[in-house]
Amino acid sequence: MRKLVSANNLLLIGVVIVGAAILAVASSGQFLSPVSITSFFRFVSVPILIGLAQMVTLCVGQLNLAVGAIGGVAACLSGVMISSWGVNPWIGALFAVVTGAVLGLVNGLLIVGTRINGFIVTLAMSQILIGLQYALVGTSTISRSAWPEVAAFGRAEILGIPVIFIMTLLVAAVIALFFAQSVTGRQLLASGGNSSAAQLAGISIDRSIVIAHALSGLLCGVAAFVSISFLPGVNTTVGGDWLLPSFAAPIIGGVALVGGSVAVLGTVLAAMVVRLVDAASPIFKFDAAVVNFVVGAVVLGTVALGRLREVQTARRVSQLRARRAEAALAEVNR
Repeated sequence: MRKLVSANNLLLIGVVIVGAAILAVASSGQFLSPVSITSFFRFVSVPILIGLAQMVTLCVGQLNLAVGAIGGVAACLSGVMISSWGVNPWIGALFAVVTGAVLGLVNGLLIVGTRINGFIVTLAMSQILIGLQYALVGTSTISRSAWPEVAAFGRAEILGIPVIFIMTLLVAAVIALFFAQSVTGRQLLASGGNSSAAQLAGISIDRSIVIAHALSGLLCGVAAFVSISFLPGVNTTVGGDWLLPSFAAPIIGGVALVGGSVAVLGTVLAAMVVRLVDAASPIFKFDAAVVNFVVGAVVLGTVALGRLREVQTARRVSQLRARRAEAALAEVNR
């Protein structure tokens, strides 16, 4: 419960509320209209999912630079399966989740098998997958008219809240329970927090890395499924702008880059903040480059402040230990 009401989460809730109020005033109330709110929740689903995907790898001290490429290939492969191979639309769309999990698993196995830094492996894999994505669809767009049932799911609402947003929150809840209640989840956190201690406790670091990347890929696959359900179609642009938001959400949400921690609620709230920045673009006539600059600056500032807090904490601990040592020495001399 303490994690849910942390200072960072309360700050993010305040930012979301203030940001929404500013956009409402700037748009003369249009931002808070039912249509606009529904659209906001629908489009924030993917940032939440890819933020969680990146969070999972960060918790074991890894990075996944192939988040967008995995989602893009998963979405395009599903589109080809449905439109060209005659696969049932629901089976084809849900196969995106399987594709994401498999590609994530491959990333993990390559990192463990080659002992090459995960940064390099996922960067190389992203370029390979971008080529594969182009090979699947070329310069064409596969229209969602090929999967009307799935598209209807993407448009479905419950009391004005998109079903895909509700599904996204359920996925986030499952991830939170996974890390809080399951043995495997706690082992992932232990592997990222202190790998030496984890190994002494009998935890396989290699296994943790593989599981983290497989789970990250699976979440990218879920994001691909969500994209298939509400986008007009799929092409090579799917996933192309996922990388920065995937880092922004967990880092702003309070996840440490060094591993050993997760912040599911913080990641969800931070994804909403990032989406608010995107929503402000047409209202204030911001260029896309300005939006990326703002998000990047916030991420960099968050990392810098986190590092400053770590240094200050380490300094206070060192000073406390020094005072205790002096007190003990004075007691001995007395």
